[in-house]
Amino acid sequence: MAAMILVLMGVSGSGKTTIGEAIAKLSGATFADGDDYHSAANKAKMAAGHALTDEDREPWLETLNGVLQGWFAGGTDGVLACSALKQAYRATLAAAMPDGAVDFVLLEASKEKIAARLAARHHEFMSPKLLESQLQTLEPHPADDPHEFTVENDREPEVVAGSILERVRSARKAG
Repeated sequence: MAAMILVLMGVSGSGKTTIGEAIAKLSGATFADGDDYHSAANKAKMAAGHALTDEDREPWLETLNGVLQGWFAGGTDGVLACSALKQAYRATLAAAMPDGAVDFVLLEASKEKIAARLAARHHEFMSPKLLESQLQTLEPHPADDPHEFTVENDREPEVVAGSILERVRSARKAG
């Protein structure tokens, strides 16, 4: 069976890192946080409260595509936390890989819950002021794509992680 490659996506504060680490722990997968791959210029721009442009993101997304391709080529199960807010970003992440090789899981929570999470944490460069722009940028999944689905992140991380793993494993068995 092919490697399980998941991209946990959503706005800052949706729980991508927390849930990604929980999935990696439950499944033995490798975990990577997309934030670790941003350039110093991107980090400085976001820290100043400015949203990244598509041009700012493109080299970062291409780097992350290389991470995913490496996992796929090596047969390594992997989980990537990455905002992947637009369909075009998701296409770049999955470029040059077979259809269905990557599952995209949108983590959702109420705007109030996300804002509370952001207020309660210190992030190296992600300003809580960027939440509104991220919510406006977020493009929903196509309804007919079995490799893109949404999960409400409203339970304990291990429960959410387990439900995602169950859904992905079921889909892989079915198809």
